[in-house]
Amino acid sequence: MSFKKDTPLANAVFWAARKGNVALLQLLLNSGRVDADCRDKCGTTALMVASYGGHGESVRELVMQGADINYQRETGSTALFLASQQGHDDIVKLLFEFGASTEFRTKDGATPLFLAAQGGHVTVMRQLLASGAKVNQPREDATAPLWMAAQMGHSDAVRVLLLRGADRDAYREDGSTALFKAAVKGHGSVIEELLKFSPSLGLLKVVNRQRGTNTKNGSTALHAAVVGGSLRSVQLLLGANADPALADENNELPADLAKSQRILRVLHPKVLNVTADDNRCSCLGVCLH
Repeated sequence: MSFKKDTPLANAVFWAARKGNVALLQLLLNSGRVDADCRDKCGTTALMVASYGGHGESVRELVMQGADINYQRETGSTALFLASQQGHDDIVKLLFEFGASTEFRTKDGATPLFLAAQGGHVTVMRQLLASGAKVNQPREDATAPLWMAAQMGHSDAVRVLLLRGADRDAYREDGSTALFKAAVKGHGSVIEELLKFSPSLGLLKVVNRQRGTNTKNGSTALHAAVVGGSLRSVQLLLGANADPALADENNELPADLAKSQRILRVLHPKVLNVTADDNRCSCLGVCLH
């Protein structure tokens, strides 16, 4: 974030906002020689800077001096975005008191809730949801807040979103779901939260946006957990009745992708039970008897 302005007074306003120096802000703004909405070349305002830094009194002073609370910088973000991203729940509350809106989106489609979920800022997330934020609003690439929270391993954030109606099976353009991503990353606590809401354990959907079609192929969350090498993730998914005999688009079973003997030992008896009459070797090339 750039803080360089066109005039020395504007520079001073931004410095005061960044440092939370309310006395200097009052002095500068009361002089009438600098606007409360002075901004840099990217459209960043002093209010955004103060919100990013978590300086409540500076935020209040700027708003009282006429700063536009919903002004968007070039990226589309507002002061609410920056406060949400940093997890400043007191600033978020203050901005809402002054009329901040949850309706704005950045150029890539992100929302304040998306950024709060990315950071695992649960209190901010609850504030945003209570103030009208849409729980399933995705970015342009179809990444929803739930997917992002799952990728980052924020199980508390995942729980909040699910309880507020997040689509457990929402998928990105690449077809991956929150469960799949958590399995890849080995976030066991996230997987546990997601499994409480009975997500799909089947093959992912690959999206062709030009044709408007969804094709069932790809992998499963169990494949992802095996590739990720997390024994706990594999055990959690098997405990939820994930099918170890479900092959991916390359006709590979989860066990075919396992590099860990510990994971193979967990998968092996499961596969034996369902492939006893199959033509493939029931030991999958690794005898574990």
